[in-house]
Amino acid sequence: MKVILNKLFEQQRLSKEEAKAILIEIASEKFNNSQIASFLTVFLMRPVTVDELSGFRDALLELSVKVDLSDYNTIDLCGTGGDGKDTFNISTLTSFIVAGTGNKVAKHGNYSASSVSGSSNMLEFLGYKFTNDEDTLKGQIDKSNICFLHAPLFHPAMKAVGPVRRELAMKTFFNMLGPLVNPSNPQNQMVGVFNLEVARVYNYLLQETTQNYGIVHSLDGYDEISLTSGFKLFTKNNEQIVTPESLGLRRLRQSEIFGGNSVKEAAKIFVSIIEGKGTEAQNNAVLANAAFALKILDDNKSFETAFEEAKDSLFGLKAKDSLSKLVK
Repeated sequence: MKVILNKLFEQQRLSKEEAKAILIEIASEKFNNSQIASFLTVFLMRPVTVDELSGFRDALLELSVKVDLSDYNTIDLCGTGGDGKDTFNISTLTSFIVAGTGNKVAKHGNYSASSVSGSSNMLEFLGYKFTNDEDTLKGQIDKSNICFLHAPLFHPAMKAVGPVRRELAMKTFFNMLGPLVNPSNPQNQMVGVFNLEVARVYNYLLQETTQNYGIVHSLDGYDEISLTSGFKLFTKNNEQIVTPESLGLRRLRQSEIFGGNSVKEAAKIFVSIIEGKGTEAQNNAVLANAAFALKILDDNKSFETAFEEAKDSLFGLKAKDSLSKLVK
């Protein structure tokens, strides 16, 4: 680690192979917390390169607990987190809305590192039991169209950095890795990222895969479609800026999508929305995200058609039914 740290402190970059090797060594708990904190801090002070992130990704995937969901055409909806915006659980709600349309969702998630409530915090609070048993996960997809992959059960390598991440309580490159290391390798993905630089790095990496994908970043800093500003959308064949107004939707105030000050408050908002009792602002935020997810699954679908499908899932309580079946 000393050699790697000296190289980084001299403002040199790691090759893909070096990045992979050092993360495998970190995962084997060879280093102390001070060394790990120093390593993570480097990437808070300058951007991670494509080669570095690619190496880190390959290391985590190599060390992960594998699960084969290839019998299903799944989509993962996952944000990097780390935007510091404290919204309600938009990507998790979006996942259930998409599942409620009959599509298959393999959502990868974790406890929050920097906000009140991550997807794992929410689902655990609502009574979901985490598992990495493949048959159980397949049964959940069959019954509820969705399963949840709680990252620590699939990425034992994360155990070595967990305490340091919690103490730092800041976004690190591990926030960037989360959406890239779904152990089920879904065929489709919608990713939200916390800045445009990360979006471009993701675009380089995902273009090398066979996945259908969409990468979104709201221009005022959200790692999802917040409708509080325009957002940048990257796909395999295109990139564009989309505004709420161009979608026929009202631009929202940040306060309208605030997620509460505790997991309990976040859960109250979550349940209200999934029961079809959310505010217009809350509903439109999750429906817009769900519509673009549905468009990733079917590129020929118009936003208007996808939005109506999402509304039918939410207000027809099909999304709630997916949640109820999953928790049971």
